[in-house]
Amino acid sequence: MSIISNSLKRIKPSPTIAVTQKARELRASGKDVIGLGAGEPDFDTPDNVKRAAIKAIKDGDTKYTAVDGTPSLKKAIVKKFKRENNLKFTADQITAGTGGKQVLYNAFMATLNKGDEVIIPAPFWVSYPDMVLLAGGKPKIVKCGEADGFKLTPQLLKKAITKKTKWLILNSPSNPTGAGYSKKEINDLAKVLVKHKNVHILSDDIYEHISYDKFKFYTIAQVSKLKDRTLTMNGVSKSYAMTGWRIGYAAGPKDIIKAIGKIQSQSTSNPSSISQAAAVEALNGNQSFIKKRSKAFKERRNFVVQSLNAIEGISCLTPNGAFYVFPSCKGLLNKKTGLKTDTDFVQKLLEKSNVAVVQGSAFGLDGYFRISYATSMQNLKKAMERIRSFCESL
Repeated sequence: MSIISNSLKRIKPSPTIAVTQKARELRASGKDVIGLGAGEPDFDTPDNVKRAAIKAIKDGDTKYTAVDGTPSLKKAIVKKFKRENNLKFTADQITAGTGGKQVLYNAFMATLNKGDEVIIPAPFWVSYPDMVLLAGGKPKIVKCGEADGFKLTPQLLKKAITKKTKWLILNSPSNPTGAGYSKKEINDLAKVLVKHKNVHILSDDIYEHISYDKFKFYTIAQVSKLKDRTLTMNGVSKSYAMTGWRIGYAAGPKDIIKAIGKIQSQSTSNPSSISQAAAVEALNGNQSFIKKRSKAFKERRNFVVQSLNAIEGISCLTPNGAFYVFPSCKGLLNKKTGLKTDTDFVQKLLEKSNVAVVQGSAFGLDGYFRISYATSMQNLKKAMERIRSFCESL
């Protein structure tokens, strides 16, 4: 009898973390690898946030806190939702966890029973299906093609809903595609959801502040009548370059928030008291740097999209937000190149040209690959040249 739980047989290690780790190992061995796999801003945490953390340490704010967040953090989150999304919540409708990933995991563990279905539009963030599986639920993957901008349509949603559907996950702007849902697109989905009272919505808004051009962010609880069955998740990791601080949060129905707190009380307990103090400053402090950083991301996006579309066999849509592009490599998967799958493409690119990207199949859609442009323009210029040379050599 194995000591390892059978539930682990249902899941796989994170492909994005695996790619990042592989790139680290190759660099450690002396290879000049450019890693474009990590979903992490290359900017530093703002100084005012760092100072708030140092002050918390000096003030002795280093003890256990309330399981799901300090009163000051919950107050800052309530203010954020009101200020930026015109959503009114009370403290007992807020939970804070050790990163957005834990908040999502807690939500599934707290609500899913065996056989409950969770609709996950593909391409999807790699962890969604595995978290659902660990909680005993059933991921229902709905493939959203390039023709629809990689976004879920009302027709696809309507077809996917069954009596067993408990959640729909909406991620906008999206990881891995950067696609954002307009206000109209969200409202069109809401018209379908209103008719199905058994379906709750988990809105993953982690890339809310990283958007470009004239795209305006909306979250579904803000523009529909579905607030009472929506869990709106966000965090400080992406917008504030605080990935390592591990603070995510969510707002939603009191019974779900209470259940999430119960799960957290028997797992990690509270997030770091110091990180919570830093997050309070992040949410309450000066926000002007976010637009400046988004401007830098936009410059990188434009360069990467233009460079990729100039390569024969590669095509790439221009995303609305986040810091990813999701180009197609289908034009290079043929007998002439000897490449059959996007995994073949990604592996050969790393092997021959020392550029690490993630295969689209890891995100639920074959024939594509994900590039994170959350790195320096110098690295991106080198990477694009290497990708071009690699593709031309096939």
